[in-house]
Amino acid sequence: MIVEVKGFGDSIVVFRSPLEELQTTLKSTRIMNMEDKSGVVVVVVPFVAQGHLNQLLHFSRLLSAYNLPIHIVGTTTHNRQAKLRVHGWDPISAANIHYHEYQIPQFQSPPPDPNDSTKFPSHLIPSFKASSHLREPFAQLLATLSPTATRVIVVHDYLMSTVVQDVVSFENTEAYVFHSASAFTTFSYIWEGKGMPCLDDVESHMQLTKIPIGLEGVIPKDFLESAMSNYVCHEFNSGNLYDTCKVIDHKFIDLLAKEGVCGSSKQWAMGPFNPVAIIDAENPSKRHKVLEWLDKRGKDSVIYVSFGTTTSLSDEQIQELAVGLESSEENFIWVLRDADKGDIFEGEVRRIELPKGFEERVEERGLVVREWAPQLEILAHPATGGFMTHCGWNSSMESITMGVPMAAWPMHSDQPRNATLITEVIKTGISVRDWKDDDEVVTSSGIEKSIRKLMGSDEMRKRAGKLGEDVRRSVEEGGVTRMEIESFVAHITR
Repeated sequence: MIVEVKGFGDSIVVFRSPLEELQTTLKSTRIMNMEDKSGVVVVVVPFVAQGHLNQLLHFSRLLSAYNLPIHIVGTTTHNRQAKLRVHGWDPISAANIHYHEYQIPQFQSPPPDPNDSTKFPSHLIPSFKASSHLREPFAQLLATLSPTATRVIVVHDYLMSTVVQDVVSFENTEAYVFHSASAFTTFSYIWEGKGMPCLDDVESHMQLTKIPIGLEGVIPKDFLESAMSNYVCHEFNSGNLYDTCKVIDHKFIDLLAKEGVCGSSKQWAMGPFNPVAIIDAENPSKRHKVLEWLDKRGKDSVIYVSFGTTTSLSDEQIQELAVGLESSEENFIWVLRDADKGDIFEGEVRRIELPKGFEERVEERGLVVREWAPQLEILAHPATGGFMTHCGWNSSMESITMGVPMAAWPMHSDQPRNATLITEVIKTGISVRDWKDDDEVVTSSGIEKSIRKLMGSDEMRKRAGKLGEDVRRSVEEGGVTRMEIESFVAHITR
């Protein structure tokens, strides 16, 4: 098999039997002069779904500030996607972040099905499986970096453990697992797997029992089996990283430390990964039109509605949502997009129809956005007073950071658990519906009621605002997140 990859600069490397070549490379590097080695190098390997890509790209920005060279491994398509969509900073501006973009075999990915009985993006599974082809070029990259570095630190999404398993072939390489959900959510899976035992901390135990029952259908069996196969990380894990903050998750970080997740008791809560402050003046020419629209609205007067990159709502549900927004009489921004395709740069995009005359009737107080929107900037804007969300962890953490209360409407995967954290643990959100009714259309009256309740709750807004302030302070010098980041950097550069 011949694999074409894009390596350093614009060079193209073509190789046969990569693992065989890797063995030859390793043999030759043993005789290299150790004095030629530089310092610590970090290799980041994200999973190919947008929510995972975004978090580890933000993470790379954080680490690059410590003058560590960062090498991001991904497919050509998904690296391009991540850089195009990241907001709050320019991914090209960090000189010590290097992108390694590899071509993988083509895969057949069907279009998203808005009428599927479950909202999990099953149409993306072919692209998820195709990412396994990154194993060989990843190993080749390690063979290139390892001889020239004192230590190579591999930070990989837990769903990419099989891709990075060749780290065991390099004596100066350590692997750290990134968990893409909250510590609460991550621990909840372990807790349930052990039969939901009583915890010494009664409050934490009661909070976990609030997770809705009947979650078996949120993740398809074939994907779940594939995900579980990635837990080979038990064999080579040196520690666990989370895009969460001890301000909100410290109890569950401590519980995870006791569990020895993926074979290691070391835990670092280094979030929020996303920027905590947005300075529009830095790049006014690229300021999105949505932000100009928000400039004309009063403080906390707009509800932002978005369901992420993996959810496709049915035509019926979209009609109900439109009526609910109109009836609420609140200002709103609605990002109306279909779920991502396997390759977002190829093929047609579904045109979603709204009720006749809807946009004309609400034009004074509502804005429908059918393209990629700068979510972080929207949430940071003073006019944004609420967020109706699917509770993906990116969106949840960004909303928490910016102090915006949430109307939780989870769709699949970790989202129902994240919603429980938001509504029952940190109490900065309300539920749009009971999870037991997840297969039913949420009515316009229910949506209207949720919007009015969220936007009218001064107490919840104050609580969300205070928590956001605490989280933002955590990244300042002496803050708990800053200390976690510095602890991790000190550990890998020891």
